[in-house]
Amino acid sequence: MTPLSNVELMLLQLIAECRQASGYDLLKLIDRRGYREWANIGTTSIYAGLKKLNDKGLIESEESGGKSGKGPMPTRFGITEVGREALRREIIASLSSTRERDNRFDLGVAALPFVEKGEAVEALRARLDFLAKALTNIRRSYESQGGSRLPLHVRALFLHPMNLIESEQAFVARFISELQEEMKRHADHH
Repeated sequence: MTPLSNVELMLLQLIAECRQASGYDLLKLIDRRGYREWANIGTTSIYAGLKKLNDKGLIESEESGGKSGKGPMPTRFGITEVGREALRREIIASLSSTRERDNRFDLGVAALPFVEKGEAVEALRARLDFLAKALTNIRRSYESQGGSRLPLHVRALFLHPMNLIESEQAFVARFISELQEEMKRHADHH
């Protein structure tokens, strides 16, 4: 079976966790957990993902009895046995063999000779601000949901990106000071 997309993996995991969930339940949970933020997931991809999981037989839909208002019957999804096995496989693969960072940054580093060193330093300082804001937002979300009182697997969803950002901040700060050293040496030679 082809590997699941990030969206499919996330949805399968949430459906397994909730036992049964409607698209709306999933949207609310995705927002609360901040998946949109760090997994880059939009509403349309969520509904497309549910359809794909259903087509692959990994989840099954059933009309739920709790009809409210005049709208259509809300569909609820449950995970199938095949879905449970696929989820297990994907989790093992994800934990054992994934990269931790955005290669877009590396593309920028590779193209460094095409900007002035001073510009690069400015851009990297802006990135430090950007990372600090991201860290603050994740930390705020973590604390507002209970922080250290959250179950370990939920805590890890916050602590892992926080840890990666802190590591990235340290790297960028070192990179800036090395660029500044180069600039200083270059200036001294002229």
